[in-house]
Amino acid sequence: MGYYSEELETEMLKFYGSLREKDQRRYAAIEAKKLGHGGIKYISELFGCHRNTITEGKNEIENTVPEKFNKKAIRVSGGGRKSCFEKIPELDQAFQRVVQEHTAGDPMQAEIKWTYLNQAQIVAGLKQQGIEVSMPIVRQLLDRHNYVKRKAQKQLATGETANRNEQFENINCLKQEYKDTGNPIMSIDTKKKSISATYIEQVNSIQLK
Repeated sequence: MGYYSEELETEMLKFYGSLREKDQRRYAAIEAKKLGHGGIKYISELFGCHRNTITEGKNEIENTVPEKFNKKAIRVSGGGRKSCFEKIPELDQAFQRVVQEHTAGDPMQAEIKWTYLNQAQIVAGLKQQGIEVSMPIVRQLLDRHNYVKRKAQKQLATGETANRNEQFENINCLKQEYKDTGNPIMSIDTKKKSISATYIEQVNSIQLK
């Protein structure tokens, strides 16, 4: 269950990543306490930290006097929980294999790209490669590889298209054939949009009355 919106979770992850280790566990503990029941589990999965780390942060906040909060401690070399990226060195490559055939971008801005896969589909794709991660980790991967969230546009529903999945599979096969022969590949969005036409019809209808 997600307590916060995806946008807020992304901001929380960025802030969490900017903190020192001791401040991370204390911040995680505060967020978990704010949520009440189920908070530790949710924050643990969101930040990728162990439940015991959150409990430790909670104990520090409750039992440490203010004067000692900023006291520097000597960290044992190699101490601390390793991140998911350290534990699974092939994670980035596996992620790229999942999204490479499902990535699009802005032809006017080469640095802007997005994927048509949702987070659950990416989790499933990684699982097929023997890698199990949570959706918060997928959000970190998307941010890490500079994927942006495509803004939704209000359009009229055009209904379901028969054999839609087969069409994309055929396109991927053709792309691979061209790629293998060294030919260039261009991706162009040619979706039909009928918003303007509908609006003009409505305006004309009003003017004729």
